[in-house]
Amino acid sequence: MEGLVTRFAFEAQTVPEVVLVKPKILGDHRGFFCETYRKNEFAQGGIAQDFVQDNHSRSSKGVLRGLHFQIAGQAKLVRAATGAIFDVAVDVRPSSPSYKKWVGVELTDENMWQLYIPPGFAHGICVLSETADVLYKVGPVYYADETERGIRWDDPDVGVEWPVQNPVLSERDLHAPMLQEIAHKLPW
Repeated sequence: MEGLVTRFAFEAQTVPEVVLVKPKILGDHRGFFCETYRKNEFAQGGIAQDFVQDNHSRSSKGVLRGLHFQIAGQAKLVRAATGAIFDVAVDVRPSSPSYKKWVGVELTDENMWQLYIPPGFAHGICVLSETADVLYKVGPVYYADETERGIRWDDPDVGVEWPVQNPVLSERDLHAPMLQEIAHKLPW
């Protein structure tokens, strides 16, 4: 398109529906500026998602949150506002050719990358820095307790290669089921 300023690079991952978004960062001696979301450019980059909610979490080094998902079909756009995280998306759609496959990307406040995780994927983060603030957009549905599900962070059928041996986990995440235990109940 003539006159189009490209503010983002969109890179499909090994599971193609998961997209790494790299913003254009304008920096000088004062600091930097970048756009983190622009609906029209995201649509052109293959992410035509209506986000309805923004979330913010802060965690300490070694904390692992996940693997969580909404059976109502919720997408996420995740970034590390401060610190560094290992961000993971797992395809939990039994009918998908990439079922049980996962993507992991290091998101930091320096690279300013974002990971788009479509509906039907479980999501988890592991904090690599002393602390990390994680911001993420979700949509097209709002978070709801009754539609949230999770699978074990260390499910051997999935085989995520986490960068920690003994993560700090919530009781819920520690006792989450294996994917094979709940796959027959999933809507995909």
